[in-house]
Amino acid sequence: MFKSAFSSIVSATLFFAALPAWAGPPFVTDDPGVLEYQQHEMFFAVAQNNTSSGRTVTPSIDYSYGALPDFQFGISVPYAIDRPAGLPQQQGLGDVVLGAKYRILQETDDRPMLTIAPLVTIPSGEANKGLGNGASQFFLPVWVQKQWGDWLGYGGAGYWINNAQGAGNHWYYGAALQYDISAQITIGAELFHETDQLPADTASSGFSLGGIYNLDEQHRLLFSAGRGLRDASTQNRFSGYFAYAFTW
Repeated sequence: MFKSAFSSIVSATLFFAALPAWAGPPFVTDDPGVLEYQQHEMFFAVAQNNTSSGRTVTPSIDYSYGALPDFQFGISVPYAIDRPAGLPQQQGLGDVVLGAKYRILQETDDRPMLTIAPLVTIPSGEANKGLGNGASQFFLPVWVQKQWGDWLGYGGAGYWINNAQGAGNHWYYGAALQYDISAQITIGAELFHETDQLPADTASSGFSLGGIYNLDEQHRLLFSAGRGLRDASTQNRFSGYFAYAFTW
């Protein structure tokens, strides 16, 4: 499981609007969970982000496969729709994301789960139309997770390497907490923070509230909504995510 969501890239400054589908749906922050050996997972998702500069909507198809015990790889293919305020709408293929997860430590009663999950974004979207970053990016995160009964906490940090002209590398930090109301319903919340991405940017923080509804053992619906906590009007007035997922 990768966002989206988060987790698809519409532009460097609006990256996290579309990441959840690649990250830890329904949140931007990834969870360290790894698919079982030879297990498949597919997401049909859509993410949205509203700012004072306009709105981005990003449908995506995300696929992951448990290639080995404790190891999975995946791909996210987004379709980016950029609606800048006062300008014509642009749409087309976004930046494709490739990634992997390797579980270093399995969770026990005494220790958390520990996973590394590097990913790379391919500059397949047209940057001059606001549909992509214009160059490759690499994300090098470490995620941890611990469960206590019906409660599940996870989070971590990662470093983004952005090869776009004029862009800067930056850090991402996030933490999420989920609670199983029943076998069907899970609710949760997350907080996240990222350092400056571009020379003109300021650091940003945000939160999301969301949940998961298990239709059965293989099919589920996921959703979240949130906004920024700093400079929300320019970076994240509202962000939303919805997905249908199934495993086999």
